[in-house]
Amino acid sequence: MLLYAASLVVGIALLIWGADRMVIGASVTARQLGVSPMLVGLTVVGFATSAPEMVVSAMAAIDGVPNLAIGNAVGSNIANIGLIGGVTALCWPLLVESQTLRRQFPVMVAVSVLPVILIPDGMLGRVDALILLCAFVAFFYWITRLGMKTRGHDTIEAEYAAEIPVDMKPGLAILWIVVGLALLIVGSKALVWGGENIARALQVSDTVLGVTVVAIGTSLPEMAVSILAARKGEHGLAFGNIIGSNSFNMLAVIGIVASIHPTVLDPETLVLHFPVMLGFTVVFFFMAYNYTGTIRVSRAAGAILLAGFIAYQGYVAFETF
Repeated sequence: MLLYAASLVVGIALLIWGADRMVIGASVTARQLGVSPMLVGLTVVGFATSAPEMVVSAMAAIDGVPNLAIGNAVGSNIANIGLIGGVTALCWPLLVESQTLRRQFPVMVAVSVLPVILIPDGMLGRVDALILLCAFVAFFYWITRLGMKTRGHDTIEAEYAAEIPVDMKPGLAILWIVVGLALLIVGSKALVWGGENIARALQVSDTVLGVTVVAIGTSLPEMAVSILAARKGEHGLAFGNIIGSNSFNMLAVIGIVASIHPTVLDPETLVLHFPVMLGFTVVFFFMAYNYTGTIRVSRAAGAILLAGFIAYQGYVAFETF
């Protein structure tokens, strides 16, 4: 058990470091190729910060534990809103004036509903995967066009630009992409191996492990980005990181898993985890979205989100043990 736990911890640590290196390398490379900071932030950074969930879920599906992968995707969305959004707003209440994020926010809600529509039969097959991946391509195209339309006159662009190193050489940036990807692969293998064996030893389902330890672990890169951004007053970056990651998880991560390994979902996924994820998403939207032209997440809202996340994790632990 000690070896499995060590593998889990080392895997999470490698994922955190690998995601950080990959984000830096990819964002610098994209900017050096002439991509605007707005598009770098909306696409490259959003994709890279969701890389831990993507790689871990793909590895889990390849290793024959797809419910761990689905649990990771769903649990990561819950953690992004309840844990990351809650802690960030509790420490630094968020006020976002970005019109880009105001348009992206309702789309994130719609994206979160799509997998729920596909699972009443309790199965995620390759047809479902095709729908999700096609939706991801459409979403990626839409967000790219949105970034092109709003660049130059959206406050969040300056926040994205401030986070991209300007003095890094192209060779080093590419090296960090390669190193980051290698760390993600090794870290994901270690995490899935340790997590799968811990689940067997404790006689808990792969889904439970996915929505708890694995989801929180793979969400730590997003937590680091959001907390550091909010601390520096870059509220748009902190908020955009959450809604971008959630959109990628629901479309790309679940789509990749179902394409690799068609999955019969655990009953608790249908009756508990997906509904909770959707509930957090809808509550978060109505808490933050308003018609004054801004997005606000107050300290009280942050406390409610964090309390909800703790209650959910507590309930899962109580029902499991």
